[in-house]
Formats: sequence, C-alpha cells, structure tokens
Amino acid sequence: MPELPEVETVRAGLAPALTGAIVESLDVFDTRSFKRHPGGVEDFRQTLVGSKILGVARRGKFLWMPIEPATATSHRLALVGHLGMSGQMLLRTPAFTEDKLTRAIIHVRSDDGQPFEFRFIDQRLFGSLAIDELVETNDSLAGGFSDGVAEGTWWQNLIPASAAHISRDPLDPNFSETTVLAKVAKKHSGIKRVLLDQQTISGIGNIYADEALWASKLHYDQPADSIGNAKMRELLSNVKEILSKAVLQGGTSFDEQYKNVNGESGYFAVSLNAYGMTGTACKRCSTEIKRESWMNRGSHFCPKCQKLR
Repeated sequence: MPELPEVETVRAGLAPALTGAIVESLDVFDTRSFKRHPGGVEDFRQTLVGSKILGVARRGKFLWMPIEPATATSHRLALVGHLGMSGQMLLRTPAFTEDKLTRAIIHVRSDDGQPFEFRFIDQRLFGSLAIDELVETNDSLAGGFSDGVAEGTWWQNLIPASAAHISRDPLDPNFSETTVLAKVAKKHSGIKRVLLDQQTISGIGNIYADEALWASKLHYDQPADSIGNAKMRELLSNVKEILSKAVLQGGTSFDEQYKNVNGESGYFAVSLNAYGMTGTACKRCSTEIKRESWMNRGSHFCPKCQKLR
C-alpha cells in the first residue's frame, strides 16, 4: 500500500497542473471507484464538473483537492483521492495512449488554458475518488501539507471529514513530537503496531516502519511503553529522515502498482536495509535479515541488532 512518500510524490506531481484548473468533464469506466462518494456517480459528476481546483493537500496517506464549485453552495468541499493498494493518479495529454485499468478520467483545463487528463488507475479497486465536506481541524492549525499553497486561503485550516481523525505525520510543519510521545507512553502494544496506528502518527506503513525500527535497533514487538523518551525521540528522528529520503527518491516501487503522475517508478527500494531484504546480510552486523509473519503481513528485522528486550 502506498505510504507517505508515495502519496507526497503524487501530491507534488499533481499540484502544479491542477492548482487553478477547471474541471470540464468526467468519464467513468468503473463505478466501483466512487464507492466512498455517498451520493453516487451522478452526484459526484454534477458537483465536480465546472468546479475550480484550488490546490492539492496531504496528511499522511490522505490526499485532497479543495474545490470551488460552479454553483454556489454553503458547503466547503474537496475532491478526495484514496490510492488504496494499487491506485495511480496520472496526468496525461488528451492524445496520450490509453492506460490499462483506467477507472475514470477527469478532463481539466489548466489555468494557462492547456487541456489535459487526470486519469485514475486502479488494478485492485481498493482506491477511490469522492467529494467530501471540509471541516475545521481539531487544533485550529493547517489541515495538512500543501507546500505553502493553502496559506491565507479559506481552506488552510480545513480537512476532509473522512480524514479528520488522522493524526499529523512527521513531515507536517505542525507535527508535534511531544504529543506523539505522550500517546506512545500509554500504549503497551508492540512499537510497530503503534507506528502503523494512523491516530497516533500518520503516513507510516509496513515498509517505512521496518526501516525506522532497523535504524533505531528496536524489535518490532517491543512494548511501546517500555521504550524510554530518548529512544523514542531517536526513533521519530529516524522516521522523519527515512520518509524525507524516500520522498526525494520518489517513493518505493516493487511492482507496477505504484507510479508517480508521469507513470514512473520510485527508487527508494535500492536504499532499503530491512524491508524485503530477507536472507541478506544486515548492513550493520552481517547477521542474516529475517522475516516473521505479523498481522497478516511480515516484519523484517535483524535478530542480532534488534533483540526483543
């Protein structure tokens, strides 16, 4: 499943083309991609077509685009995109060849008058497009990361209702390490389970949790409340560093399911130390990296460097 670096790579790719663009029409090829929109496809179409896209924002793995509908409304709305496990958001020129498994095409005209297509691709149909109401954030700060575009706008401190329960991610300028430390200190669950809890800290999935735990020499099942503040600060620092490096390399691609907006793969896989490295030598101590089944997935770790205390 795409994690923060992959979603941020998509957000950064969409923003220059979509900010200020007008939605001209919508082609729907599979209505299942609109399962999270309560009003159905036609309501989605009527609300979106003619609207102006004001920017592209992200919190953790959640991506949204505030819109200014063509018809005046008292509701504050945003187009919300979920990548699910295999969703892709591609930007194409109208003459570009067909992309396989295209579920919907949003035809837009950029603010400089150029027509192009926002294509939603999804192999496994866990992703979706929906229009959601924007609500106030619970801390009265910015809804998420928008690379400064939201500053001074009416939607700066708003977030889609469907994502309002999600905690801030480590790359959010308003991320509070103190808040996360306080939450973690009350949890007896294994630290990896806590890292993946999007209500504690968002944006981290299986790949980057394994990488951060390896960098911090922590076993994935170490009880969170047994980890001291200094070690937790080290872990959060490693999380932020790893996520930042992954963003710079366009995220992690292991197959054809994750692509950036140009249809290109990410290259962080070449920098991995634990995830997917089963049977290879630990880059720190040369012990063989192991994989153990965990919550219907796997955890990758070094049995020497990351002992359960």
